[in-house]
Amino acid sequence: MSNHKALEKFGRSGNPALSDATFSDAALNAGPNARDMPTMSLEGTVNKTGILLFLVVLAASWTWNLFFQNNDPAAVMPLMVAGGIGGFIFALVTIFKKHWSGITAPIYALLQGLFLGGISAIYEAQFQGIVIQAIGLTLGTLSSLLFLYKTGIIKPTENFRLMIVSATMGIGLLYLVSMVMNMFGSSIGFIHSNGLFGIGFSLFVVAIAALNLVLDFDFIEQGAEQGAPQYMEWFGAFSLMVTLIWLYLEMLRLLAKLRSR
Repeated sequence: MSNHKALEKFGRSGNPALSDATFSDAALNAGPNARDMPTMSLEGTVNKTGILLFLVVLAASWTWNLFFQNNDPAAVMPLMVAGGIGGFIFALVTIFKKHWSGITAPIYALLQGLFLGGISAIYEAQFQGIVIQAIGLTLGTLSSLLFLYKTGIIKPTENFRLMIVSATMGIGLLYLVSMVMNMFGSSIGFIHSNGLFGIGFSLFVVAIAALNLVLDFDFIEQGAEQGAPQYMEWFGAFSLMVTLIWLYLEMLRLLAKLRSR
C-alpha cells in the first residue's frame, strides 16, 4: 500500500477525532448557505481550547479535593468511573456529530475532569509533587511543539503523518490487548514495568502523543484556511483536548515509573 493510499484509508492524524474528511464533511453539512455563515478561525479555536481547559480543571479540582478530604480512593472511584465512561461516550458523539460539539465538547471536558482529578490525586498520594511535574511537562511540550510547528522546524509531511498514525494505532491496539488480558488475570508486563524496557516504552508513547499535537495543529490550521463552519472551532478545541489528556496521562505514567525505581 502506498503512503498516499494508506493516509486515505486511515486518516492523516493519529487523533481519532480528526480524519481526512473532517473539514470537507463539515462544509457539506453546512448546506448551500455555507458562504454566508461565520467561519472557523485560529483565534476562536484557541479561545475555545482555553474554555475546555478551564472546565477540565474545574471538574478535576472537585474530585481532587474530595479524595484528600477522605484520603480514600473509594470516595472518588464512582466519579472517576462515571467521568471515564461518560467522557468516552461524549467523545464518540462529538466525533460523529461534529455540529453538536459546542454542547458535547464542554460536557466531555467536565466528565474527563472528574476522571483526571481522581487519578491525579491517587498518583499524588503515592508520589508527592508528581502532578505539578506532569502538568508542567505537558504544557511545556505543547508550547515547544507549537513553536516547532509554526517555525517550520517540524513539518507534517505525508511520511511523517503515516509514521505517527501507524505508531498511534499500534499503541492503541497494544493497550486494548493489555486491557483484555487484565480481565483474565494476565498482562503485558513491560507496559507497567518500571524497568529500563518499561521506561523506554513510556518514553516512546509520550513522544508519539506529543507528535500527534503537530498533526492536530495542521488540521486546525487547514480548517481555518478552508473556511470550515464556526462550530468546528469547538471540534478543533475538542481534538486538541483529546491529545493533551492522553499526553498528560502518559506523563503521569512515565514519572511514576521513574519515581518508583
